[in-house]
Amino acid sequence: MSSAAEFVARLRKVDCCAVADALDRLNLKGVVSGLPQRSGTGRIAGKVITVKLGTGPAPDGPPRHLCTTAIESGGPDNVIVVEQRTGIEAGSWGGLLSVGAKARGIAGVIAEGPARDIDQSRELQFPVFARSLTALTARGRIVEQATNVAVRVGDVNVAPGDYVIADRSAVVFIAAAEIGRVLDAAERIAAREGEMAKHILAGQPIGSVMAGDYEHMLKG
Repeated sequence: MSSAAEFVARLRKVDCCAVADALDRLNLKGVVSGLPQRSGTGRIAGKVITVKLGTGPAPDGPPRHLCTTAIESGGPDNVIVVEQRTGIEAGSWGGLLSVGAKARGIAGVIAEGPARDIDQSRELQFPVFARSLTALTARGRIVEQATNVAVRVGDVNVAPGDYVIADRSAVVFIAAAEIGRVLDAAERIAAREGEMAKHILAGQPIGSVMAGDYEHMLKG
């Protein structure tokens, strides 16, 4: 049986479109559009650590700044996924959090909500994908409700321990129970598209290449 690290290594070698096609082929949901990469460059992939933000009193226990528990529990094979759907304009991620996450080697952050201090994240070259940007602090506006609980990004339910890949096309989540067969399908699709590209570059008419295979490649 493959380990989480092996799944993450394989996921890094494909792209969001191949994974989205694999989900289509398997009749699974997971693609989220409209979460652009605000800082960093290139694709990120990893196993998900979730953070849910909201309003009201902070949970019992010693006070902690939002997302710090997730950062301290993460590493290079992790992506932090934050839900901030309160409707309040307040940063769900910020510059010092990017400093801390980069120091831990965390692959990146996906925020269903606003991020702030984005120039600092850009200077760090730390990948942040976020629904919007703001300068407004979370202090006095929102609190962390829990780490590693179910969250929702776009219209996709995300559980801690699921997998995610993100690039400039989209953010795509894969349930932990489905990662093996999704990767198998995505790798086959990517390989077939690679072969088709070779034929096109070798001079074969693109119409014959794509009509002969592309339209039906999700069925086989």
